[in-house]
Amino acid sequence: MARQAKTSLFNTPGPRAETPMDKTTRAVRQILDDEAEKRSTKTSKLRKARLEREAATPKAEVKAPTTARKKIMRKT
Repeated sequence: MARQAKTSLFNTPGPRAETPMDKTTRAVRQILDDEAEKRSTKTSKLRKARLEREAATPKAEVKAPTTARKKIMRKT
């Protein structure tokens, strides 16, 4: 068997240069993450306000729906 040189055993590749597409992808992901965070914050605030409003208003009694039967006219 041929012996390998010591330098080639654990040779790690150097860092890759960031391509323009990588830069664009990183920027888009950051923008989308920021928008998702804002949307989540707004949703939680609105949910909290709705729950507080519902808790403050008295609940009306719920009436059972009336079921009206149709009279079927039969031919005789």
